[in-house]
Amino acid sequence: MKITGSFDPDADAIIYEGDCLDLLSVIPSEFVQLIVTSPPYNIGKEYENRLILDDYLAQQRKVIEKCVSILKSTGSICWQVGNWVDNGAIIPLDILLYPIFASFGLKLRNRIIWHFGHGLHASKRFSGRYEVILWFTKTDQYTFNLDSIRVPQKYPTKKYFKGPHIGELSGNPLGKNPSDIWEIPNVKSNHVEKTIHPCQFPVELIERLVLSMTDENDWVFDPFMGVGSTAIASLMHKRRAIGAEIKREYNAITKERIAFAEKGELRVRPMERPVYDPNVKAKSIPPKTIELNREFAQPLLFIEYAHNDLHRESVK
Repeated sequence: MKITGSFDPDADAIIYEGDCLDLLSVIPSEFVQLIVTSPPYNIGKEYENRLILDDYLAQQRKVIEKCVSILKSTGSICWQVGNWVDNGAIIPLDILLYPIFASFGLKLRNRIIWHFGHGLHASKRFSGRYEVILWFTKTDQYTFNLDSIRVPQKYPTKKYFKGPHIGELSGNPLGKNPSDIWEIPNVKSNHVEKTIHPCQFPVELIERLVLSMTDENDWVFDPFMGVGSTAIASLMHKRRAIGAEIKREYNAITKERIAFAEKGELRVRPMERPVYDPNVKAKSIPPKTIELNREFAQPLLFIEYAHNDLHRESVK
């Protein structure tokens, strides 16, 4: 696998250490199919300097404008955000960011609610247990592969009881649309993917975006890459990855995770694993290694799944 630290259209992955605006300035127009990221929330995490809100939004506008220019006409932008908090009062960042995206002509297709069961407990308001993914497209002719992300039907054997299709299955045999509310465990201390990053993406959250909004060999870009979950989700599904990150230690972890993947030693939570149900008894199933053959990359990329199809088990 060819991994570079600067822009190279022949690479499999570009892991850039530095400001995303510098990398964006050298990426050609309409080059990437999907942009997916979780920008800093301006709440004073270790990887950001807290700004006054207007300055933060101006900074976001600069990045978004550049992202729009490198996005293909069939492409999508997915901006995952939470709340800006000031003295205990919250302002939803998706509400503040929507007008910026709209000003560049992007069209909002979904406001996806990512629900998770664990987080900090609030004492003066209800504990926050969701964040938002704003999914925008550049045009009306955009890629959306629904069949790649269908989930099991709630009633898979349900049939029509009248009409011309009486007796036939009423649901799509491939599964149902996962809807715009996604219940996916966030990456906490006992999550199989946990690194030193305090706000890490779960890989399966990005997988659903990558599979539905891109095709094999497409480029996926993350301007605030963190520890590389977007890159991992892209590479494991035969896409190419570009990411920028200012913190050297996070870039090192991204490269380490990719190296583990190539050796078949990277563990991720599988998309098909149900969320933990304490009422269902867990059984021990050995880990399963999935071979992911990428025609344009050598050696082969392997991802080891701590896989369990037969029961519900907590890997939060």
